[in-house]
Amino acid sequence: MTKRPFFIWFVTPAVVLALFYMFGLASVLELSFRKFIPGSLEVGEWTFSNLEYVVRPLFRTVFTDTALICLLTAAFTLLVGYPIAYALVRTKSSALRAAILIIAVTPLFTGEITRTYSWLVVMGNAGFINAVLMGLGLVSKPVQLMFTKFAVVVVLVHFTLPIMIIILATALSQIDPAYEKAAQSLGAGPVRSFATVTLPLSGPGLIAGITTCFAWSFSAFATPQLIGGGQVNMIGNLVYQVGIASFNFPVAAVLSLAGVLFTMVLVGLMRLALSPLERIPTR
Repeated sequence: MTKRPFFIWFVTPAVVLALFYMFGLASVLELSFRKFIPGSLEVGEWTFSNLEYVVRPLFRTVFTDTALICLLTAAFTLLVGYPIAYALVRTKSSALRAAILIIAVTPLFTGEITRTYSWLVVMGNAGFINAVLMGLGLVSKPVQLMFTKFAVVVVLVHFTLPIMIIILATALSQIDPAYEKAAQSLGAGPVRSFATVTLPLSGPGLIAGITTCFAWSFSAFATPQLIGGGQVNMIGNLVYQVGIASFNFPVAAVLSLAGVLFTMVLVGLMRLALSPLERIPTR
């Protein structure tokens, strides 16, 4: 058996972080079963009444909207990211490959608030898009882009796109281009060889990219807060409004745990629905 002398040094930080994470979850769980005392930062005795907030119509709507926004974000990120990842892996020019990689990962090096405010400049009523549309005479007045679900999805796609590209590029780099050439030598055209060979073989990357982007966008706060402008609420904004604005920490804790469980269930269902993509075709 091969000795791994540095194994403990790699495992220890992960174990410590996991313990801190579990301690935090336990604290939130304990807080969620305490009674809210209006006008006080202290919590009261034990209670189960906080659980009813999860099923209230307003909160149900926020959970549903969050799931829809995250699903659309993952879908559009996949549609935009797959061609870029494919070009990144298959291009023969090292200069072009470097340019694609730099452009793709640049959003990761800017702060979330900075990126969000840049989109305010682009999609505002006096922003770049409306200036172009009005300059070309396509519209007579500014198009309302801000404070809509569409705007929130666009910005979230921009945020999650680098992760999707990296995941897909990793999966595509493991596929031998000779498979496509073999399919084309048997009479398949480029489109058919891609659809029947490359796309199925990249199935694990598709699943990893979709679920990662879905889960990542589920906790978004700054984007719906600034781009949504109070008209588009996601779970993170709801927790902030209840916990920070109203100081109702027990209910905020319940909503946080519900959000975590909701995310886990939806990601599990998505992986189950996408599991056929992991099957490599035999013919």
